[in-house]
Order: sequence, then structure tokens, then C-alpha cells
Amino acid sequence: MPWLVLAVSGVLEAVWALALARTDGFQRPVPVAVFVVALAASMGGLAYAMQSVPVGTAYAVWVGIGVALTVAYSMVWSTDSISVVRVLLVVGLVGCVIGLKLTH
Repeated sequence: MPWLVLAVSGVLEAVWALALARTDGFQRPVPVAVFVVALAASMGGLAYAMQSVPVGTAYAVWVGIGVALTVAYSMVWSTDSISVVRVLLVVGLVGCVIGLKLTH
């Protein structure tokens, strides 16, 4: 269960990062609300997972999931460029996250 919570928390990290980008300096209430809720839930889930998963592994998995999803979303739906190298780097990041889980 801690690994599932950790994965969901990583997804929520991407949600709050993307919501933060849409707040216009905390001027838009809906993105601010999404940011605050997703941030709190993401941090709570990370804290829960760290009770069972070593801190270094939990943090790396949490950040890795959040980064991979944020970059992928930005490449598909935003102005971030898509290139073979960028895609391979994100795939490598996901591979590292999977490796951390498998070696736990």
C-alpha cells in the first residue's frame, strides 16, 4: 500500500506543479485551490509512504514520477519542445524510478 500511495503522491506532485504554473502569481482562485489541495495531498502521501519506504528511495520515486509527468504533459500540451533526446531522457528517468522500486 505505501508504494501505491507514493505513486499517487507523485502524480499529485505533477498536478500541483502544473496548477502552480496557471495561478498567475496566485491571482487566479481555481488554480490556486487546485495547487493547495494537490500539494497537501501529495505531501501527506509522501509522508505516509516514508513510514515504510526509505526516505531516499521514496523521495526519488516521488520526484521522478512528478517530473516525468510534468515534462510529458508540457511537451504534449504546452510550449516545451519534443525531441528524441528529451523523450529518451524521460524514459530513462522512468526506468530509474522502476529500478529503485525493484531494488527496494
